[in-house]
Amino acid sequence: MSDHLLEVRDLSVDFSTREGTVQAVRGLSLDLAPRETVGIVGESGSGKSTVALAILGLLPRNATVSGSVRSGDTELTGLPERALAKVRGSTIAYIPQDPLTSLNPAYTIGWQVAEAIWAKGLDSKRGAHRRALELLETVGIPRAAQQMDRYPHEFSGGMRQRVAIAIAMANNPRIMIADEPTTALDVTIQAQVLDALRAAREETHASLILITHDLGIVAGMADRVMVMYAGKPVETAPTDEVFYRSRMPYTLGLLGSLPRLDDERRGPLRPIPGTPPSLLTLPSGCPFRPRCPVAFDRCVTEEPGLDPAGPDHRAACHLRTELEAGDTTLFAASWEDTTDQVGGDEVGIHGRSRSEVPHG
Repeated sequence: MSDHLLEVRDLSVDFSTREGTVQAVRGLSLDLAPRETVGIVGESGSGKSTVALAILGLLPRNATVSGSVRSGDTELTGLPERALAKVRGSTIAYIPQDPLTSLNPAYTIGWQVAEAIWAKGLDSKRGAHRRALELLETVGIPRAAQQMDRYPHEFSGGMRQRVAIAIAMANNPRIMIADEPTTALDVTIQAQVLDALRAAREETHASLILITHDLGIVAGMADRVMVMYAGKPVETAPTDEVFYRSRMPYTLGLLGSLPRLDDERRGPLRPIPGTPPSLLTLPSGCPFRPRCPVAFDRCVTEEPGLDPAGPDHRAACHLRTELEAGDTTLFAASWEDTTDQVGGDEVGIHGRSRSEVPHG
């Protein structure tokens, strides 16, 4: 028996479209331990939300899923819809990115939270109503008893998100998956939603997969971090390792683009140049190569695997050992030093030719 609540092995998701096959997720593996929070981060289009939907079996019909997703002794990949419906909510709960589209506009908030309880046959309708009130109070809905009779459109975005969290808590799931729970919310409301998410985690003792593009949220919530790029995990490690000892240029670029209060230079932010590759036509070699300031010849032909870069730390970079050794030249890579052109032997960091950067 495994100690993990969730085991994902070599998960791949392809979408068939008129333009061709979109490789949305490519060979992702993930373990989730009891009461652990794992943050999945990356730019838009990196495959983060597709992972969540694949775990829950909520992908559209044009999706092809391969690999294994196990919760306890149950293999979820290929499980019939009726059996998957029993897993959703009771074992694995989903907190959607846009609660307005997931909440039914025709029913009150209180009815929808209570329905998540009595529909599973866990309580009477009267008991479910009482429990719904408790859940709304837990996630910080003010005057919850009065608010239960209101409809979703009468709530703000932050309040709707708290209701979605309350519904996810309804059946004491073992795992919660929060998909971009703070998108489009201002900073103050974000903090309130995250407090509600912490309360949900403590109330249910559930493990949490937190999907977000906000590294600040991950820093304050996650025990481990998985960074995704072009459908694949490119770095995974404990949170402090990722923030202080990253081994992947893409992660370093994400961290370098964040505003810092301790930076006395007060210069402009340095975003990663370029855009993520099309998942229809991935470039040869490393998908990050066209945007990487330290790419060299090997990166053109060979895509790096997610290999060890330290204790409990894995990175998909041919130079992960140089980064691990503390090569200050590589750590100081400036995105401003890169050229706008892709390929060839253009100048990389500090005027060094990319072919001169040592092999990992």
